[in-house]
Amino acid sequence: MSAAVSEPAVPNRGELQAEVPRKGRLKSRHVTLLAIGGCIGASLFVGVGEVVRSAGAGAVLSFFLGGVIVYFVMLMLGEMTTARPELGTFVDYARVGVGGWAAFAVGWLYWYLFVAIIAFEAVVAGQVIGGWLGVPNWLCSLGVMAVFVGLNLYSARGFGEAEFLLAGIKIATILVLGVGAVGYVLGLLPGSTGVGLTNLLNAPLLPNGIAPVVQGMAIAVLSFVGTEIAVIASRESEDPGRAVVRTTRLAVIRIVLFFVGSVVALLLVLPFAEIPVDSSPFAAAFDRFGIPYSVQIMDAVLLVAVLSIVNASIYACSQTLFRLARNGYAPAGIDRRNARGVPWIGVLLSGSGGLLGAAVNWFAPDEAFAFVLNSVGALALIVYGFVCASQVGMRMRTPAEQIAQLPVRMWGHPWLAILCGVALLGIDVVMFIEYETRVQVALSLLALVVVSVVYVFLSLARRRRVDSA
Repeated sequence: MSAAVSEPAVPNRGELQAEVPRKGRLKSRHVTLLAIGGCIGASLFVGVGEVVRSAGAGAVLSFFLGGVIVYFVMLMLGEMTTARPELGTFVDYARVGVGGWAAFAVGWLYWYLFVAIIAFEAVVAGQVIGGWLGVPNWLCSLGVMAVFVGLNLYSARGFGEAEFLLAGIKIATILVLGVGAVGYVLGLLPGSTGVGLTNLLNAPLLPNGIAPVVQGMAIAVLSFVGTEIAVIASRESEDPGRAVVRTTRLAVIRIVLFFVGSVVALLLVLPFAEIPVDSSPFAAAFDRFGIPYSVQIMDAVLLVAVLSIVNASIYACSQTLFRLARNGYAPAGIDRRNARGVPWIGVLLSGSGGLLGAAVNWFAPDEAFAFVLNSVGALALIVYGFVCASQVGMRMRTPAEQIAQLPVRMWGHPWLAILCGVALLGIDVVMFIEYETRVQVALSLLALVVVSVVYVFLSLARRRRVDSA
């Protein structure tokens, strides 16, 4: 990593268009489905029950406020992408808006975050498939990784086709919940008498005070992690400018309709005391609708969600490594692309990193693997904080007349971006105060310190080489 802190020349738009051949680019439908359902993971289908039982009806507020923060982050990414389309990911945005240290830190932290996610989801997928087929879990995890690394190596379109199918299944599941909830409430389903708003109105508003609502915001924000992948993918679409605008606007549908709407639907269908914590509340709701094999159906949907996250995470990791190398913050050669425009070395390294993390679980699940998962528990909040700082910095460096013509702009500059950053910091503070999540915040901050020290060390080493030359 001898050139780890050099500043590269920014490529022009023609060079960027040539990086991905047209046959390998994402289609509009790929980006649309990725924007709507790409980040929907198992946390919505299972984890939402824990938030509702802790925060009561206030869980709606948790997901709404958490969604507002993430939507503003999407607006900031959309603005930076449309203002500087020659840049790649928020590695580039952080370099331009804040500086080299921010770019180095946010890039490597983001890559580490998603490598850990790949490892965790690969383990879960292996357990589910292994349980179904009666084969070793590790072999199933290996098979899952091979399939999705292969799809990402083929082309961006291979990633897009897989995500199109997987996201479609997740979206259909949520729509079934919404339509079923309306039918159940109105008594239109076979065997249902209609409960109206009884369950929702009888749910305690704040059974444990306001603290669980704030804690629920943290879970909500972390549940939305991956939303930004749609903006990254938009750059490799057939019409990047239009795709970025559509992706940003569709984020509202995803946040309000799918996440907030799902919480409301569950509260309408299930009495508060019957909302499960350790299993999927979706399965409990489907059982109320009279849908047979609801538990088995949700097990399959959860597997789809896990596979979707593995697919999207490999893509996000490879793109991040590519931009780190292009900016001089990763070893030379990682930014090589194949004939279809895929950063194939980044895909292999990211897949290998995820597989290594999964292997750690097989050998030391209670020590090393738990440490890895805890060390990324708050990294998404830190990364989003860098996005806020990058947007403020880039806006200051962008002519006002250019800003006025952008199709996507962050509102209330700079105060709303600053407020988002403060809110993210506040969520970190709440997580640190709570005993259950204190270790996650501490280890995430330690990861930030480690990459910062590495950056300083590499900067000094490079300076000494320049001085001695």
